[in-house]
Amino acid sequence: MGSAETSRRLACDTSRVVMRHDEEGRVVEIGARTRTIPPALRRALLHRDRGCRFPGCGVRFAEGHHLRHWAHGGPTTLSNLALLCRRHHRAVHEEGYQVARGPDEVLRFRRPDGRPLPEVPQAAVVRGDAVKILRACHDGLGLRLGARTACPGWLGERLNVGWAIDVLHPRAQRSRPCPSSERGLADADPPTTVFAAGPSPILE
Repeated sequence: MGSAETSRRLACDTSRVVMRHDEEGRVVEIGARTRTIPPALRRALLHRDRGCRFPGCGVRFAEGHHLRHWAHGGPTTLSNLALLCRRHHRAVHEEGYQVARGPDEVLRFRRPDGRPLPEVPQAAVVRGDAVKILRACHDGLGLRLGARTACPGWLGERLNVGWAIDVLHPRAQRSRPCPSSERGLADADPPTTVFAAGPSPILE
């Protein structure tokens, strides 16, 4: 997708000024600036869609999308409009996703390869007690979840770059345990990072 689709996306929901040129490129007429989607129609669109209509999104801050672009003869009417957030508006115009309103007035989205994109993703099939299955899975992984599991332990200290590389880099190996925090462990030895022999990780 090139700049033409980018221009159509930007022109979907914006102000526009029509300028006419003669054969030599000189401006011969400039129309008044008009809104692609008038305020009253925008209010109706917001009331109907409530947010981005892309499956699984629903972001409230969204742009009006012409299902059939006005540059191709599509009318600026409620039936030809749908709200899409900026990310999914770009996906429809520039990344090959498609959206159309069917005879039953339901929006149908398709992936770039043409496969339908369901309105609601299919739920995972769980056979048995879901809570027991989840707890058994956690026990198998050695996870112990409590009331403070999701609470961060960061106290405002600066990032320990050596420790971060030591933990994140798959080829790193520690010569001694690293403190998880500088606060409360001020007397601990600073972390030492030793990389395993082999090709430079930057060049891999």
